[in-house]
Amino acid sequence: MSGVLMNGFQIILRPETFLLIFCGTVLGVVFGAMPGVSASMAVALALPFSYAMEPVIAIAFLTSVYCSSITGGGVTAILFKIPGTPANAPTTFDGYPMAQRGEAGRALGISLVCSALGGLFSAFAMGLLAPQLSAVALKFGPGELFAVSFLGLSVLSCLDSGNIVKTLISGLIGLWMACIGMDPLLGIPRFTWGNDTLVSGIEMIPVMIGMFAVTEVVKQTVKPREMDGLDNNKGVKTRIPSVSEFFRMKWIILRSSVAGTLVGILPGAGATIASFLCYTTEKKISKHPEQFGTGCADGIAAAETSNNAATGGSMVPLLALGIPGGNAAAIMMSALALQGVQMGPLLVRTQPDFLASVFSSMIVTNILMVVIAIWVAKIFARILSVPYSFLGPAIIMLAAIGSYALKNSTGDIILMAAAGIFGYMLSRQGFSAAALILGLVLGNMCESNLRRAVKMTNGNVLEAFTSPITTPILLVCVVLFIYPLVKAVLISKEKRIN
Repeated sequence: MSGVLMNGFQIILRPETFLLIFCGTVLGVVFGAMPGVSASMAVALALPFSYAMEPVIAIAFLTSVYCSSITGGGVTAILFKIPGTPANAPTTFDGYPMAQRGEAGRALGISLVCSALGGLFSAFAMGLLAPQLSAVALKFGPGELFAVSFLGLSVLSCLDSGNIVKTLISGLIGLWMACIGMDPLLGIPRFTWGNDTLVSGIEMIPVMIGMFAVTEVVKQTVKPREMDGLDNNKGVKTRIPSVSEFFRMKWIILRSSVAGTLVGILPGAGATIASFLCYTTEKKISKHPEQFGTGCADGIAAAETSNNAATGGSMVPLLALGIPGGNAAAIMMSALALQGVQMGPLLVRTQPDFLASVFSSMIVTNILMVVIAIWVAKIFARILSVPYSFLGPAIIMLAAIGSYALKNSTGDIILMAAAGIFGYMLSRQGFSAAALILGLVLGNMCESNLRRAVKMTNGNVLEAFTSPITTPILLVCVVLFIYPLVKAVLISKEKRIN
């Protein structure tokens, strides 16, 4: 471990390499804070800069962009209720209410420190346990991956404990939207009704931007008296948590770091599943679950720690097995492949510099990004002094640019607008936009892995889900689904008796 660390810092702390890591961190934070620019898109935008670099330096540079983009996405999630990346969506649940109370500086401080701690934890886990963790990940086939994605869906019952039925319906709508487009196994269009635009499916990012950003602007426009809710944050200053506050959240940070790293290791899972899963888990086990969603610091800590921990986890299968853990890791793999580098088990043994450079760059990035994100947050916070009559249209414009940039398609702008109006109607009726987004995010992963698992057992459903890993996970899912419903019934009976 010490040898890897020393070797990595010898590579990273060269003046020219450190400058590249610094620039990559700045790019990542800025790209992450832009609506619609996901972590994978941030890496893709930075990809051309890596072509002229040595392979070892290139992967360190791209890793810095990847890690810091997740952190940057938390800035706009807190200040404007616009998650910069899908993994920052749960941050809006408590970050934006805190900003409305005039506590944006405190929310940003918690977000940045927890992001750094989650990233550092996963970096050390990657350096220590990469081969062992990759061996475990290899045991996850379609059945196990379906169980993990279904575990993510099981948190639906906890997103809004006051209205479980409507939350579950919202999740089902999201799952149905994920089925629109081309069948992942048969290649047959579904639910397109002859519309060529729908053949490619419903893109998650335009829907997410519409559901969060556009819906919020519509709400503020409909109720003008709430437009000045952010006035107390003018000139906001990021406030780092005190030692006592950090000590109070220590177990939340530790649990979310471990869970985020483990979820990140699983191919295809990634930071979005990790953040939703850890947020709802902390809400379940909290002594004050009713505070979540109203501006609770614990919610920000869980979401931001886990999504940054997942970044290190996703690098484990890439380096140790040559299997990208997510879209961003796949882009890094393609960049190295262009330079003739073959990722896989032999790479860690024959060229340990790659593991050392990624490990060290993650440590340096997670420290640098706190300072850089504070600077970026100051710039974004100045926007809050703009009257909402100007700020609202500006947010819509940024949302439209972010949606269009995904595929350079006006269809995504229309989708964003439709999602914003639909999200407003859902919120008026008490449905959950977050549950819908979660269903949309996990729908494809659930369906494709479920069908592959059943196909591999020649249609035997029981055999597909009776492995030593799949069965316990599915049992946990059942408990997570049933427990809130049983609890609600018991509470209603108790109220009737009293």
